[in-house]
Amino acid sequence: MADDPVAGQEFYGRLFGWEFRPGPEQLGPYARALLDGRVVAGIGRMPEGQSLPVAWTPYLAADDVDETAGTVRHCGGTVGVGPLDAEEAGRMALAADPSGATFGIWQGREHRGAAVEGVPGSMLWNELVTRETAGVLPFYRAAFGFEAEREEEAEDAATLLLDGRPVASVLGVGQALGELGAAHWHTHFAVEDPDETVNRVIELGGRVQRPPRDGSHGRTATVADPWGAVFTVARPDTRA
Repeated sequence: MADDPVAGQEFYGRLFGWEFRPGPEQLGPYARALLDGRVVAGIGRMPEGQSLPVAWTPYLAADDVDETAGTVRHCGGTVGVGPLDAEEAGRMALAADPSGATFGIWQGREHRGAAVEGVPGSMLWNELVTRETAGVLPFYRAAFGFEAEREEEAEDAATLLLDGRPVASVLGVGQALGELGAAHWHTHFAVEDPDETVNRVIELGGRVQRPPRDGSHGRTATVADPWGAVFTVARPDTRA
């Protein structure tokens, strides 16, 4: 969700090689991002009346958006937009979990979701950064059926599983959350070369939040686009 979707398309088109096609405009101007003709993401204008940060927002799949939205409310979350139809593509809502982290809910029809993931220029992984995992894991289990598997490498971290398959992660950062802002979902994109991508981000007017470095999940870097949307880039055979 961006304040200037046209400028956002220019930035990400040059950064990841995306092309754009107009999409459903229930929330205002919106375009789907294509990589080699396959949908990988979307960029739209910030909804009217919403005071949300410019950010990448993951959409979690649901069989019935209206039912899931009801569960979100029942379990301590909020629904800020919708549920509403996005033309023939599907039905959606924007919500927040009990910690305040914003996410979308998507009931696919003609558009089921990203057509490709994990290759350079596409989404690689999503991670929820929150104060403590115990406060949100029951929520995502009730709303989306995610099971949680504790990660041994971190003090407070878990992988979210759906039918035994890893789909996202949750990281509890305690008091450090104040330095990182509010609880939020953080998107990782696959790239061939994180160092080269960081240089390109700078050339296009973005900034570096964490320079490229090697870690337990490979080489990654965290950057922000010119409007403040923060994301991580990583080699396609890693997740950060």
